[in-house]
Amino acid sequence: MVEWLWESLRWNDVVDITIMSFLLYRALLILKGTRALQSLVGLVGILGLYVLADQFELVSVHWLLERFLVYIVLAVVILFQKDIRRGLARAGGRLYFGGRSDPGSASMREELIKACFTMASRRVGALIAIERSADLDEYVDRATLIDAQVSHELLSAIFHPTSPLHDGAVIIQKNRIAAAQSFFPLSLSKEISRFFGTRHRAAIGLTEETDAVAIIVSEERGTVSLVVSGRIIPTANANELREQIQEILQTSPEPREPVTQSPEGTP
Repeated sequence: MVEWLWESLRWNDVVDITIMSFLLYRALLILKGTRALQSLVGLVGILGLYVLADQFELVSVHWLLERFLVYIVLAVVILFQKDIRRGLARAGGRLYFGGRSDPGSASMREELIKACFTMASRRVGALIAIERSADLDEYVDRATLIDAQVSHELLSAIFHPTSPLHDGAVIIQKNRIAAAQSFFPLSLSKEISRFFGTRHRAAIGLTEETDAVAIIVSEERGTVSLVVSGRIIPTANANELREQIQEILQTSPEPREPVTQSPEGTP
């Protein structure tokens, strides 16, 4: 069997397999961290069920799936149109600009941590999102563009109650403040405590749809919390926030269930 395979394998077959493997790999990287990847897994499951139905002669299931697969391409385009557009833009960006920089430089983290706890001590509310593998260009385009180095002075000035930019969120891309006054989709999950306000629901909504990391500074309680994959993680001090951010930005995102506790249990 192996000898037959090697004898029938041609050089253009090797090139064909290599190109297809590369394209599939890049497609998975583009979809990584988005809900489209979860939907894609579901579609692959449907295709697998179609193959099994054909193999074991499950007539009804095979007939139903056969009718459904006629519209599979159209369904993919409709469901994933935003992800396809962003993915093509990201792929083109990598070709010309060599990809993204490290989303978690040490200097950026320190300025961010200092700003968060300074604002928490003054009871100034804030919402900051850090981009990871899934781009946030969709939200940056609709916000106020800044493109400035991350500093605790600038972040504190943006979220000061008298600032015209304090309403909304700040987005950090490539270790820089890309935009302010950005608005994220609010999570509609019924598992979220009713005590959480708009800022918390926006952070949860963003991290449910992407693999971004959000930081919330609560003006009511003067606390700082991380939000990852729809889960709120309270932090007691700067050292704990530093450790959490470093751990999260250096590891792959893992899906988690949304937080269900009320804010009374947070520090």
